[in-house]
Amino acid sequence: MATAASPPAPTLASGPPATLPETTLLFARIHLATLSDVPHIHKLIHQMVIFKPLTHLFSATESSLSSTLFTSPPFQSFTILLLEASPTPFPFTTPNKNTDDVIVVGFVLFFSNYLTSLRKPGFYVEGLFVRECYRRKGFGRMLLSAVTKQAVKMGYGRVDWVVLDWNVNTIRFDEEMGAEVLNEWRGCRLTGEALQVYGGAD
Repeated sequence: MATAASPPAPTLASGPPATLPETTLLFARIHLATLSDVPHIHKLIHQMVIFKPLTHLFSATESSLSSTLFTSPPFQSFTILLLEASPTPFPFTTPNKNTDDVIVVGFVLFFSNYLTSLRKPGFYVEGLFVRECYRRKGFGRMLLSAVTKQAVKMGYGRVDWVVLDWNVNTIRFDEEMGAEVLNEWRGCRLTGEALQVYGGAD
């Protein structure tokens, strides 16, 4: 049987240059993603899999994201937070109607799990990504902190995620955040044909 064609890569949005001057002052805010944010989410996920690099596994479309990510209220299932940046301050009380200078620079996707050892729920971070030209500005820390603050607010016991072993910058960032890197644990995965074989077994 012929292999299905990969979906087309998302069109990159016009925006700032690949690098920004170190002195560029940016204001940032985080908001809960909604269905209208799917085009931004799709582009960011595509950029993330290029960075890893895992483009051979990329099959998401805007349609598939729309139909799977927003099926439950936030924090009860999949939740996405988007981080926006702008050279001008965001208003405190009213929405910023002028979005010409507002750029979506990163996201974090997480969902609830259950920690049998703690007898409490927790959050699992499936993906956190900041566009390359906006790194080293504290935006990754802002996104992860938003998840941990929500976990504490809800009485959750832990926030977990995995990191690729070659990504020393991210490992250093995780440790600076106070995370414990668990070298004795190995990730396991059933997917594709193996999942179908065992999922269909009696």
